[in-house]
Amino acid sequence: MSKDAMDRIVSLAKRKGFVFQSSEIYGGAASVWDYGPLGVELRRNVADAWWSAMVHARNDIEGLDAGILMHPRVWEASGHLSGFTDPLVECKRCKKRWRADHLEAGGLEDAGCPRKPSVAPGGHGDCELGEPRLFNLMFKTFMGPVEEDASVVYLRPETAQGSYVNFLNVQQTSRQRVPFGIAQVGKAFRNEITPGNFIFRTREFEQAEMQFFVRPGTDDEWFEYWRDERMKWHRELGIRAHKLRFHEHGPNELAHYAKTALDIEYEFPFGWQELEGVHNRTDFDLARHQEFSGKRLVYVDPAGAGRFLPYVVETAMGVGRAALVALVDGYREEEVQGQKRVVLGLNPKLAPVKAAVFPLMKKLGLPEIARRLQSELRSARIPAAYDQAGSIGRRYRRQDEAGTPWCVTVDGRTRDDDSVTIRDRDSLQQVRVGLGAVAGWIRERL
Repeated sequence: MSKDAMDRIVSLAKRKGFVFQSSEIYGGAASVWDYGPLGVELRRNVADAWWSAMVHARNDIEGLDAGILMHPRVWEASGHLSGFTDPLVECKRCKKRWRADHLEAGGLEDAGCPRKPSVAPGGHGDCELGEPRLFNLMFKTFMGPVEEDASVVYLRPETAQGSYVNFLNVQQTSRQRVPFGIAQVGKAFRNEITPGNFIFRTREFEQAEMQFFVRPGTDDEWFEYWRDERMKWHRELGIRAHKLRFHEHGPNELAHYAKTALDIEYEFPFGWQELEGVHNRTDFDLARHQEFSGKRLVYVDPAGAGRFLPYVVETAMGVGRAALVALVDGYREEEVQGQKRVVLGLNPKLAPVKAAVFPLMKKLGLPEIARRLQSELRSARIPAAYDQAGSIGRRYRRQDEAGTPWCVTVDGRTRDDDSVTIRDRDSLQQVRVGLGAVAGWIRERL
């Protein structure tokens, strides 16, 4: 897929109501995005699919929703206050900023100088690139009515720390035994120097993270298990296998807390980029929180197999980034009977709208039948749209662009035998189904 295809996807996302520029009527807020009617459903469906696989389908993972604001000492213990930094380079002439490591690697897609003609950073004769300096990525704010040093708090840059400080709370109340996991879906905030590529890298984003607590010595085995499980999950969502790969972190890439780590990468139009991370964090986090809080976080095996500080294997995915993968991977342009159509081939589980109901004509009572069918589908918890504007072909095309898997047409025959035509988005095949059986027919395929 070419880079200009990304522009078409961004255009489609706005036109169909997936993603809008935040505060657009005021000129927009840089790298902040609002999810529209279809986008919010897609993102929720991604998060729900993750939650279902991680929590509902397993008996060894518990859910948690920790607060965004946490005690400042949490971030001292985790190393975020001292080590959560990127090297920043600023041009004294145009005030544009870049990450120094990206400039050195030559891999930053939008790293060009903003002045015309466009050149690489520092390429103009009067450019003045300053020396790299470290820039902390956490957003700082104040708790309480007075803005003073004692009231400083931070918007969390990840959800993981909430799982660590609640490790014993969750373990004891759920009566889980190690190995077990804690899963969270929630907002995180990072003051990125160079966000970009649409919703790929933003300053405010939603994470789906799972911390799996294991006995030391079994961590390598569990790391391999979760590596394979997470890749399998993405493929089961319909993401094309040849667009996914593993990237093992080398010694110079490992985070300070990691024994081993890898990324599941996806081939975007702008290159291979991280979709999800799997990390062996050892006992770093629990040990640090035990040290800084003065509270023992040791796990005592109820079967008498000793006490220990668990190691942690983490899986961490951006929900918005996974939604972007679904949009990019599902987008295609094709020709049908001499006409071009744009299709979002989303997995039906992820599709914002599962079915669209059309009356073939605006008479003979067909709109009333179609409205009743739409209402019945919604009552059955099947998101359904209604459309009676324009030719049936135009209505099909509108739903193809939105990723709707099935279109249901109420026609003249419906009045005679209570059946409707269901047309499949991908195969274009059509079948007749009884009015009362439509919800069951769709539910089977979901």
